[in-house]
Amino acid sequence: MNDNLHSLSRRLIELRMEHADLDNLIDKALVEQPDDELVLRRLKKRRLALRDQISRLEAELDPPEPA
Repeated sequence: MNDNLHSLSRRLIELRMEHADLDNLIDKALVEQPDDELVLRRLKKRRLALRDQISRLEAELDPPEPA
């Protein structure tokens, strides 16, 4: 069980780093290629998917307490 939590925590860190990298890529693309909407749309879609994965892992690591 502890190994599983460690793996989930590590995966969460990796996803957050990838999300930050995508933020930087999007910012760079906005400056360097503002007219390339397809690239921006793909990067933003990937960033949103990562955000969803991060949210699911956070909920798994820290489940809500029953009311």
